[in-house]
Amino acid sequence: MPTYTDLPELADLLPEADVIDVKTAIGPVTLREFTAGALSLESRAGQALFALRVPVAKLMRLQMTGMPSRTRLRPEDVSFTPGDQLAFFTVDRGEEEHYLLLKVTDNHLFAYLAIIVDDSGPVRAFKVVTLVHYLRGAGRLYYNLIRPFHHVAIRFMCRSGVNYRR
Repeated sequence: MPTYTDLPELADLLPEADVIDVKTAIGPVTLREFTAGALSLESRAGQALFALRVPVAKLMRLQMTGMPSRTRLRPEDVSFTPGDQLAFFTVDRGEEEHYLLLKVTDNHLFAYLAIIVDDSGPVRAFKVVTLVHYLRGAGRLYYNLIRPFHHVAIRFMCRSGVNYRR
């Protein structure tokens, strides 16, 4: 499990998280390029993975934030201003070329997606962190149903992020 020293940018959120998931991707892109690529979901497989959550939510009668748009994001579309929208997320906070924290809120859970740049090694690494907070039992059930797909979707997002091309 990640510790406060592993993720100091998120230290205030870690104690309350019900789920902490960290994936790492390595690539020669900027934080803005990585984020634009990751959130564009241009592959059909990535779109299909996100679409799988809709029938699960409907079956459970959950209200959910919409699907990611099919519009290709550009690096200049990536905002670090709290309250701005980015895909179906809201910008919570961030620092240019350091990290970006995004939030999505539904009636059964809220989740953060953080993208943190690590320039300390010979290559640029991106930590993609998902933090989930259950608001009620339905949130736990829903997330555990989609958990296997979440891991695959985040891997697609990481691949799209490091392979961003203008």
